[in-house]
Amino acid sequence: MNETLKRAISGVVFISLLISSILYSNESFFILFGIFLLIAVYEFCALVNFNKIAPMLFAFFFYGSITLVCFYKKFTQDILFSVFNKNFTITLDNNLLYQILLGINLIISIKCIHFLFSDRIQNISVPSKIIYLLGYAILPFLFITKISFGVKEYNPKIIIGLFILIWTNDTFAYIVGKSIGKHKLLERISPKKTIEGFVGGIIFAVLAGFLISKYYIKASPTHLEKSIQIWTTIAVIVGVIGTLGDLIESKFKRVAGVKDSGKIMPGHGGILDRLDSVIFVAPFVFLFYQILNYLA
Repeated sequence: MNETLKRAISGVVFISLLISSILYSNESFFILFGIFLLIAVYEFCALVNFNKIAPMLFAFFFYGSITLVCFYKKFTQDILFSVFNKNFTITLDNNLLYQILLGINLIISIKCIHFLFSDRIQNISVPSKIIYLLGYAILPFLFITKISFGVKEYNPKIIIGLFILIWTNDTFAYIVGKSIGKHKLLERISPKKTIEGFVGGIIFAVLAGFLISKYYIKASPTHLEKSIQIWTTIAVIVGVIGTLGDLIESKFKRVAGVKDSGKIMPGHGGILDRLDSVIFVAPFVFLFYQILNYLA
C-alpha cells in the first residue's frame, strides 16, 4: 500500500475513534484515554529501556482509582460496600487532589524542559526514568480528562476544541515551515522544525481559537469577548508548550536511537507520536483554568 494512503487511512481512523469516543459519552472518553495511557506507558518504557509490566499496572490502577473516586463517588462507594459490607463516605477534595498532582506534574515538566535543552544528558538514570514516567507519561492523562469537565459538567466541546488547536498548530507549523522556513528552531533535536513554522503555527492556532470561541463554543454575546480571550490564550499555550512537548518526545527518541515511539498507527508511529503535544500541554491548560477560576 502507498505510504501516503496508509498514513491517510490511519489518521482518519484515529481521528474518527477519538472524536466519536469524546462525543458518545464521558465514559467512552475515559476508557479510550485509559487505553491510550497504557499504550503510551508501554512505548515510553521501551524508549527509555525500562521494565514495562510494573509501570503499566501502576498506570492502570492509578488512572482508574483517581477517575472512579473523583467522578464516580457513588459507584465507588457501592463497590467498597459490596467488598467490605460497610458503608464508606468519600470526602476527598477533588480540586485539592488535582492541585497537588498539578504541582508535581509542573515540576517534572520543568525537568523535562531541562532534559530537552541539556547537551550533557545522553543516558537517563533509573530515578529520572521513574520521574519522567510519572510526570510525562501518566499524570497528563488525568488532566486531559479533567479539562473536559470545564467548570461543572462534561463538555466534549472543550477537549475537541483543544485537539483542533493542536492539529491546527501542527499542520500550519509544517506548511509554513516547509514553504518559507529558513531558520532552524532546534536543529540538533528536530532538523525540520523552523522558527518561521513555529510562529506560523501559533498565528493560525490563534485564528482557530477565535473561530472556535465564536462559532463552535457559541458563547452568549455578553460572554463572547471573554470566550475569545480564553481560547486565543489557550492557542498560544498550545503553540508554545505543545511544541516543547513535541521536541521533548523527539529528544527521548533521539537518545533511544529510534524514529518512532511505536508502530500501532501505520505511517504515524505510536500513540506518543500522536499525543506528544497534548499530553505535555494539558497540565498547563489546566493551570490556566485554575488561574481563571482564582481571578473570577
